[in-house]
Amino acid sequence: MPKTILTFLLLLTASLVWSQNDTQRKLEERKAQLQKEIRAAENALKSEKKKEKSVVTQISQQTVKIKLQEKLIATTEKQAKLLSDDIYTNQLKINSLKKELEELKKDYAAMIVKSYKSRSEQSRAMFLLSSENFLQAYKRAQYMKQYSNYRKNQGEEIKVKSNELTAYNEKLGFQKKEKQKLIVENEKEKQELEKEKQEQEKIMKSIKKDVKKYTAEIKKKQQETKEIDRKIDKLIREAIAEANRKTAAANKKANPKATVAETKAIENSTKIVLTPEGKIISDNFKANKGRLPWPVAKGFVSLRYGDQPHPLQKSITVHSSGVEISTDSGSSVRSVFAGEVTRVQLISPNNMVVFVQHGDFYTVYQNLSSVSVAKGNKVTALQNIGKITTNAAGKTALKFVIMQNSTTLNPQTWLANM
Repeated sequence: MPKTILTFLLLLTASLVWSQNDTQRKLEERKAQLQKEIRAAENALKSEKKKEKSVVTQISQQTVKIKLQEKLIATTEKQAKLLSDDIYTNQLKINSLKKELEELKKDYAAMIVKSYKSRSEQSRAMFLLSSENFLQAYKRAQYMKQYSNYRKNQGEEIKVKSNELTAYNEKLGFQKKEKQKLIVENEKEKQELEKEKQEQEKIMKSIKKDVKKYTAEIKKKQQETKEIDRKIDKLIREAIAEANRKTAAANKKANPKATVAETKAIENSTKIVLTPEGKIISDNFKANKGRLPWPVAKGFVSLRYGDQPHPLQKSITVHSSGVEISTDSGSSVRSVFAGEVTRVQLISPNNMVVFVQHGDFYTVYQNLSSVSVAKGNKVTALQNIGKITTNAAGKTALKFVIMQNSTTLNPQTWLANM
């Protein structure tokens, strides 16, 4: 086989192994995050059952837990599938190594027999002395030397291949154990999932007669949420206008020849007109998509971004402009990225909001009972910026929103391990 083709195949194999290992690592991280969220959801659900205050909240939290369990099962199945692929590849490698080792040992045995038959020093000397001329004698001496080295190299290669085979067998045994462990875990999760679904079905049946009352509660809550979203949108547009006025003034000062039309264009833009520094900040924020830390130390996503059916009343569509992350009472909220606080606003009783600007991006933190920052403050990543409100039903949940200018984005694609 040409050297270039062999090198290509070796690089391709190494690339595939690295890719599979990296995928397995990411799946393991995702699995750990899901298990962490399931534990948090389980604790919240137990707490809600003890209080017995809100059946709607209880069903919502149970639905979240069910979805998390389904994701965990899917992630574990992906891990098992990846392991199956690795096991198959390693088994092929073992079969190939066994065949190579068998051939090497066979050749080596033949060499040993041949060497034994011609082992005497006299026969070797005679082999050299029977040469017709000096050149032939020299070539025979070189041949005997090369033959000796070849035999030694064959022995070394057998040793290397044997060690490689042992390593692959050990790896295969470990992978088979890991796969079996994943299968057992998955089966346990499936049983737990079925149990959770049956319990939810039981609760749903018990409140059937009160569905109208609960539906009215849900619609009222939805109306309140829409009103808050309108206020947030208005505040963001005001923040954009204020930022552009500052940029226009700075531009006018740096460039006195700037025309009135140029200044007005900056001031009237519905999007943030980025300065060179602002563009760097914006690009840095964008480059961290999928890697931003969670805005809470622990918790679980109790409401996803976008439109989704309500768990109690499927005919009602719930819209969420961000993600809702439920956590423990008294928990703090932290900035997910370095930036500048542009707004701190009370938009409803016990609902303070902090806006942090990152170039033309904003991160918005809602449902705060108190804040530890003020407008104009520079904040760093993971800096605490306030405490999360615990509502009358005993629920502690942060509403987290990401916007580029006035357009909401899905935070689940920006936060790590979502």
